[in-house]
Amino acid sequence: MTESASLYMTHPRIMVLGVQPGTPPFRIVEIDGEVIGEARTITDVLLAAAAFGITVHDLDDPDVVRWVGGDKYTWTPRR
Repeated sequence: MTESASLYMTHPRIMVLGVQPGTPPFRIVEIDGEVIGEARTITDVLLAAAAFGITVHDLDDPDVVRWVGGDKYTWTPRR
């Protein structure tokens, strides 16, 4: 007897990609699969979402925001 596991992967509207080197470092933000710009802080992510009519109540909700290469507190490149 085998059990089949169902994997559920969300497709959030907002994706914040890994930190890019720069002065200051930044993260690329995608909304609905389209690159919309750069974020240097959490506030930038929230402002970008608001510009696209998205209200974010919980930055840790993977159904809303996917953080790639770090979490919402990761704003400097890894060494």
